[in-house]
Amino acid sequence: MARRFSVARNADSCGEVNLGNLRRFIAVAAIAWASLSVASEPKPFGSPATHGYQPIGVDEKGIWAESDETERELKNSKLLVRDEKLTAYLNKVLCREVGSERCTAARIYVVRQPFFNASMYPNGMLTVFTGALIRFRNEAQLAAVLGHEFGHFEARHGLLGLKSRRNTASWINWLTVISIGAGQYQDYRTAFWGNHYRFSRDQERDADFRGIRDMGTAGYRTLNASQIWSGLRSEDDATATARGVKSLKDSPQGLFASHPMNAERMTYLADEAVKVGVGNDFDGAAEYEAAISHLWPMLIDDQIKLNDFGGSEFLLASLATNGWTGPLLYARGELYRARGRATDVQQSALFYRKATGMPDAPAQAWRGLGLALARNGDRPGAKPAIDEYLKRNPQAGDKPMLLMIAGEAQ
Repeated sequence: MARRFSVARNADSCGEVNLGNLRRFIAVAAIAWASLSVASEPKPFGSPATHGYQPIGVDEKGIWAESDETERELKNSKLLVRDEKLTAYLNKVLCREVGSERCTAARIYVVRQPFFNASMYPNGMLTVFTGALIRFRNEAQLAAVLGHEFGHFEARHGLLGLKSRRNTASWINWLTVISIGAGQYQDYRTAFWGNHYRFSRDQERDADFRGIRDMGTAGYRTLNASQIWSGLRSEDDATATARGVKSLKDSPQGLFASHPMNAERMTYLADEAVKVGVGNDFDGAAEYEAAISHLWPMLIDDQIKLNDFGGSEFLLASLATNGWTGPLLYARGELYRARGRATDVQQSALFYRKATGMPDAPAQAWRGLGLALARNGDRPGAKPAIDEYLKRNPQAGDKPMLLMIAGEAQ
């Protein structure tokens, strides 16, 4: 809602008006008003997902050019996960989610960052953080996030956000000049920036609804969209409990929050799933597990380095709802060995040993077992475990160090 304001002189507070000051005020106000005047330009129309689409107008061309530069930098970044097989799978899921014609406008990149995040830029670049990959339970949850990001792209939320930020700054500057000239300075920043961030939250909700509607059309189980946010809330609880502090999952984010709270998203997405139809029962858990299994050691290593034992333990347990697999047992061993409390290393050796007995055990499970046993003083047991790991992974980067440990064990 627009805020009313007046520049009329208040006789009781301002006294007599100085003609020179008034002229200077009018001149400065005119300059400020001129700064708001932007030459009219063609309004973008149609979907940017249309084949061969080109940006329309100065603003859209500018934000596309900026996104193109960001994409060029990402292609040369050490954080980029260069995995053609994984990228092909993500493209396949996106095309199922939004349709084979619309998805061709997107280019997906996986970024090695252990946080839950994904972004889509105005030029069609879509980035997915590895921290999101480890938290998805199935393909349907992946599709929900990809559909959400594609919704931002197709609705041109990036462009609209740019215009909102620019208009907000301009109005604040102009009204500040007016209020100073009238002798009644007002700070408009909180009100106007608060309105901008409310606009940002509305964009997030719109993208959520676009994504879940596409999920229904694609045949995914739509309740998975809500379950993403309930899972993140539970992870916040586990983190807080392990650290002995109060969970902040439901603490108000304030006026300048750019996204709705997780509890709100969990609720309205569950309601929307009922409207869209929850009869679609495809989750794609097996398909998703097969697609990211080869990344598991990297994902686990990055997660453990966050030094969040409670959140990581919860994450592994939630992934093991259908039983502890070799990779999950290995991951749990890594988690306990990294924390390193009095009994943790012994506990980690038990997890590693269980993992090596599973048919899907990763080679790294033998490495972890050897290191845990060596640290526990079980030298005779450490050597065969390390030897088995090097047999399975002869090009290991830490081979010299492991050979030294195995030699000491012998």
